[in-house]
Amino acid sequence: MWPGRSGTFNRRDCLLHLGGGIGGLALLDLLMRDGALRCAAAQGQPVPRAKSVIYLYMSGGPSHLDTFDPKPRLLRDHGKPMPMSVVGRFSSNKVMASPYSFAQYGQSGTAISDVFPHLAQQADRLTVVRSMVAEHMEHPTANTFMITGSSLRGRASLGSWVLQGLGSETESLPGYVVLWNDAPQGGLELFGNGFLPASARCSLWDMRTNNPVRNIAPQDASFAMRPDKLELLTKLNKLSFEQFGQSDSLAAAAANYDLAFRMQSSVPELLDDREESQQTRRLYGLDDAGTSQFGRQCLLARRLVERGVRFVVLLPPTVPGANSWDQHNNLAENLRGNALLVDKPMAGLLADLSGRGLLDETLVMWGGEFGRTPMAELSEKPPGREHNPHGFTMWFAGGGMKPGTTYGATDEFGYAAVEKPVTVHDLHATILHLLGIDHTQLTYHYAGRDFRLTDVYGRVVSDLLA
Repeated sequence: MWPGRSGTFNRRDCLLHLGGGIGGLALLDLLMRDGALRCAAAQGQPVPRAKSVIYLYMSGGPSHLDTFDPKPRLLRDHGKPMPMSVVGRFSSNKVMASPYSFAQYGQSGTAISDVFPHLAQQADRLTVVRSMVAEHMEHPTANTFMITGSSLRGRASLGSWVLQGLGSETESLPGYVVLWNDAPQGGLELFGNGFLPASARCSLWDMRTNNPVRNIAPQDASFAMRPDKLELLTKLNKLSFEQFGQSDSLAAAAANYDLAFRMQSSVPELLDDREESQQTRRLYGLDDAGTSQFGRQCLLARRLVERGVRFVVLLPPTVPGANSWDQHNNLAENLRGNALLVDKPMAGLLADLSGRGLLDETLVMWGGEFGRTPMAELSEKPPGREHNPHGFTMWFAGGGMKPGTTYGATDEFGYAAVEKPVTVHDLHATILHLLGIDHTQLTYHYAGRDFRLTDVYGRVVSDLLA
């Protein structure tokens, strides 16, 4: 017992002596909720270089041979039999040259094809990895592997692992948002939290409508009463915790109610881009019917990370008949159609992030689930290319990546990575490293074993870091 001034232990003395401890407990709860202690508890964590990630996910498998990996040998041998053994279900063995021309851009001399004229002006901000390697050549499994690090359905996505490890920096918006127009093969559940707690779940925003977040506007005149309703709900949830113990699903539901209430104020303001200048709107291509849809997504992604959202995925719209980067036929027309949708908005995103001082702390990444073969399809006319996981390209910008860099190489036909191959596990390990997480220490115990995003594989590709 602690004596007060009168020699007794009164209420004022109790508050005086215990107030600091109570405040400490409150701070501990806040830190745990934000994920700060989860990462700091492990020794030797890397110094974070990025706070947020914007993932421009081009589902379908963009052809590296027609975008960022020029191969003169294809032009020389066009129409000739491939002199090497390759895997392709429906591919002929006839070499197919790219229908596009390449040039070098910026002081870095980064090679980019003419399907990306606006992005080419951002060449010195790009880190182009030409030696990506995946393990699957069917879309659903390849998408699952690229997004979750596993070919098994039901595993947690990269964004969920990031949110689990770091928590959110905002209390008025979800920490992990997927902006979608067209779902990839494998479905939107690819971006789920799997066995991770429900607090690591993504929020799906349907960009096909003018109101991508459903039921966000109050439906009746009782909006002013909602704080009281929320307070009552919180009390009822507390009683449930006390009677039945902690429950992940109940805790997540309670947190979601709380977040949903705050989103009714934050989301309408977020979606209202009328405050943006005409210059910014032109930068993203909002004044052009061809680029306005993805431009809106890119602008929204910038506004999300600006407000503390940790992980944002963008799934672009599909060109009618162009099959979302999956060019098995008519590659000359269809790939250009897909590129036109995203080229100006992506370039605008990089320029805008840089101009606002956000690019250094935001990792922007672009790519699909695999690349394409150097041969033409067997019977398609006009021809396209087959799936190819053995060597393809992704690019990155900001967030601690080394700008103006081209890393790795495929063989002279562009079929397989032969210099400095980077696996999907290496990619995930490097992303986590840039965010300040050691991928070997970010684990979650489930079904009797510890799981991690990179399984038992993965290395940080230090040569890519600034």
